[in-house]
Amino acid sequence: MWWQRKPKPLWIRGEDAAARFLKRAGYRILDRNVRLVRNEIDLIAQDGDTIVFVEVRTRATLDDVPPEDTIGPVKQAHLRQAARHYLMRHGREHYYRFDVVAIIMPERGKPVITHYPDAFPGA
Repeated sequence: MWWQRKPKPLWIRGEDAAARFLKRAGYRILDRNVRLVRNEIDLIAQDGDTIVFVEVRTRATLDDVPPEDTIGPVKQAHLRQAARHYLMRHGREHYYRFDVVAIIMPERGKPVITHYPDAFPGA
């Protein structure tokens, strides 16, 4: 019906859940869905004095390949490039790292969220 809202796409619900999870863990969310040089960073957060570039992977079910295992060398290189541009743009010389938040979000029940701090090297 026209008054019912469409449900948010799975990836948006996943990013929302990841942002809430990180906030509860004490992170400060600085930005979301940042496009830099043809690449996108899902979440940019701050953990103490460290800038954290977060890749969120959401699936409705646990397939043969866990969501965190779908971030290969090419995606990692794109994230590194985007992070360098973000840091240059903001004139920040901070410690930084790349985290992954993997989410299994079933139709019913709570999502299963796994956080991988410092998931891959920055250089």
